[in-house]
Amino acid sequence: MSFPLLRMRRLRKREAIRSMVREAHLKRADLIYPLFVCPGNGVKNEIGAMPGCYQMSVDMVVEECKEVAGLGLPAVILFGIPEEKDEEGSHAWKEDGVVQQAISAIKEAVPELVVITDVCLCEYTSHGHCGILGQKEAEDPRDVQVQNDPTLQNLAKAAVSHAKAGADMVAPSDMMDGRVGVIRNALDQNGFTDVPIMSYAVKYASSFYGPFREAAECAPQFGDRRTYQMDPGNAREALREAALDAQEGADILMVKPGMPYLDVIRILRDNFSMPIAAYQVSGEYSMIKAAGKLGWMDSERVALESLLCLKRAGADLILTYFAKEVAPLLP
Repeated sequence: MSFPLLRMRRLRKREAIRSMVREAHLKRADLIYPLFVCPGNGVKNEIGAMPGCYQMSVDMVVEECKEVAGLGLPAVILFGIPEEKDEEGSHAWKEDGVVQQAISAIKEAVPELVVITDVCLCEYTSHGHCGILGQKEAEDPRDVQVQNDPTLQNLAKAAVSHAKAGADMVAPSDMMDGRVGVIRNALDQNGFTDVPIMSYAVKYASSFYGPFREAAECAPQFGDRRTYQMDPGNAREALREAALDAQEGADILMVKPGMPYLDVIRILRDNFSMPIAAYQVSGEYSMIKAAGKLGWMDSERVALESLLCLKRAGADLILTYFAKEVAPLLP
């Protein structure tokens, strides 16, 4: 056996030394916990496809955030489930919308917690797509015609409404062209120059989102989102998408999903000096949970390993439904 291998074996023998020489480290400060806000009072409905995750009314979200902060987690990201939906998703920018109410309540009760908001229209539109639809019928019903530029104005209104309610950061997830620049301009014009944008810069048209669509009640009523989300076969495109968002004023670039796209996270890490986020999405979470329930895997250890791999690939921040579960196990 070669001497270098012997040296590594010696280093791995003790946990303290192993930790010292580990190349990637996972910490509570790396994690962002997603929450789903719904109308009502005292509501906490478990999501069938995502055991341990809930649709919660504002009062219950506040209690959840107190627990999150107590665990040493730094941030949450909010997704809204409105009372009503319409063609344009107008409840996304209502002053008294569920997300806007939740932001204010959380910042009052847990001011130290960073509150990030998802900025998209799919949860708010009656058709479940991320923008305003065109009138022209497509030959292929999957080729949904979203009107890019009119959608941008609605996204900007939603982002500004979140900032007015007290959001610390906004995260556009729609994948419309030019939305980061429009949102940045709208925030600046309304006096929110210090509110950063975490852009879903590289978001694939993935099958791993299934459980989330149950959680956020935002499954498309027809067609799919492949006309505005990225082709899973493309990696070089990720560089182009990320570069555009960086030029338009994004402060953090996100890759979504996480584990199936470790190579893409690494590509962004190698080409951008700005912070990189990864979203360990609902499908990743649900698969690990289901396998653990069946006794096929140790779900806790698999969760920790998968999160560590996202860090190793180059993610600075990780959005994960495991955040509360793994927090007590992390420094």
